[in-house]
Amino acid sequence: MENKVELIGVYGDDLSPAAAAWYSTSNTLTDDKLKRVPALLKTLAGNDDEPPHSVVFEHTLIQFRVISDVATHIHFLKHRVGVSISSQSARWKENNKDEWYTPDDWPKSVKDSYDTMVRAALIAYHAYIRRLEEAGMSRQRAKESARFILPYGTQMTYLVTFNFLSFIHFQNLRNSDKAQQEVRKLAADMLRLVRETHRFDRSLEAWGW
Repeated sequence: MENKVELIGVYGDDLSPAAAAWYSTSNTLTDDKLKRVPALLKTLAGNDDEPPHSVVFEHTLIQFRVISDVATHIHFLKHRVGVSISSQSARWKENNKDEWYTPDDWPKSVKDSYDTMVRAALIAYHAYIRRLEEAGMSRQRAKESARFILPYGTQMTYLVTFNFLSFIHFQNLRNSDKAQQEVRKLAADMLRLVRETHRFDRSLEAWGW
C-alpha cells in the first residue's frame, strides 16, 4: 500500500500572522491594512536586510492524517517544535490491517521477496500474541511485546498538527532533494493540499514556497 496524507483541518489564513503583528497596537483590520498584508508578510518572513519576525506565523494550525511506514514516521517525530503528533499504538490494539509499504523504485524480484518476508512477519506477529496469551501472559503485555518483530515497512496511522511556521520548517527540511524520498513525497503532497485551500498563498510566497 502506498503512503498517503489527507488534510483534515485548517485554522487561520494569511490574515492571521498580519493580525497578530498588528494586535499590539490595534485589533481592527482596516481596508488600508488589508492592502498592506502581502508586503507585511514578506517583511515578517525576513529578507537580506532584516531577520524574520516569525512568531506571528505560529497563530495558525494545519492538521493532517498520515499513513506511512514506521521508518517515515520516525522522520516526522524528529520535528517537535510547533508540531503535535498522535500515533496509533500497537500496545493497546492489535494491528489487524496487515498493510505495509513497498518502495516503488525496487526491482520486481526484490519487491516480491520483501513482500513475502513482511507477510511472514505479520503472520508471526498475530501468532505470537496468541502463543504468549496461551503461555499465561496478559493480553496487553502479549500485544506490546509481540510488536517487536514487526518490520519498519509496516504501515501506521498518525495525526500531525503544525502551526504555519513549523510547517515551513518541515517543508524546508523534508521537501528537499536531501530528504529520503518517502518523506519527501509526503511533504510535497502536504504542500499541494495546503496550496489547494488558497488560505496561505501570500504566506507561502513570503517564505519562498
